[in-house]
Amino acid sequence: MYWHKTNILIKRFWPEFAWDVPAAPPKTIYLTFDDGPIPEVTDFVLEELAKHKAKATFFCVGHNIEKHPDVFGRVLAQGHKVGNHTFNHLNGWKTEEETYLENIEACQKQMEAQASEPQYFSQGKKLFRPPYGRLTNLQAQALKPYYRLIMWDVLTADFDQTLSEEKCLRNAIRYTQCGSIVVFHDSLKAERNLRYVLPRYLKYFGRAGWRFETL
Repeated sequence: MYWHKTNILIKRFWPEFAWDVPAAPPKTIYLTFDDGPIPEVTDFVLEELAKHKAKATFFCVGHNIEKHPDVFGRVLAQGHKVGNHTFNHLNGWKTEEETYLENIEACQKQMEAQASEPQYFSQGKKLFRPPYGRLTNLQAQALKPYYRLIMWDVLTADFDQTLSEEKCLRNAIRYTQCGSIVVFHDSLKAERNLRYVLPRYLKYFGRAGWRFETL
């Protein structure tokens, strides 16, 4: 079960997470891409973003950076930001705290081998998004001093293969508002919906004068 639009009560209950950007300039959206980088999908995303002069934040899996450093390098070279998504895409609810934190550190080291500090820092902290949005309170408290914990306002659910491409697009457009943090996935599982939705989403908001910025 998932919500396309994060409930306001959830945002209030967990204020330590960034769910959206309340102080965003007018007509500004914050696109994020989880689970890459992989050449089959991330390169497509980069091409589409470049067509619309859009910037985004990529929450990368360390193992994928290790396998595809050239793709990760292209993300950086095109002026996007990068965030930590653990080394092995771990579910925080199912992972012991020490193991989870070590996995995050391994991902961060992999990122910092290629990325400069401004590329993974935001508001004085490194960027982190927990896979599946699942993080225990203990894990969150351990990370808060060092990481800006990023969740989302709009979940496109591009990974849901039972969701039609057109429905995925309609939901993404419907729930986006100024300051929204929007989640897409540069993954094989999401590829079908992503290839349909992303170009049309960018075109829809771009024509209306919206901007796409990094976190």
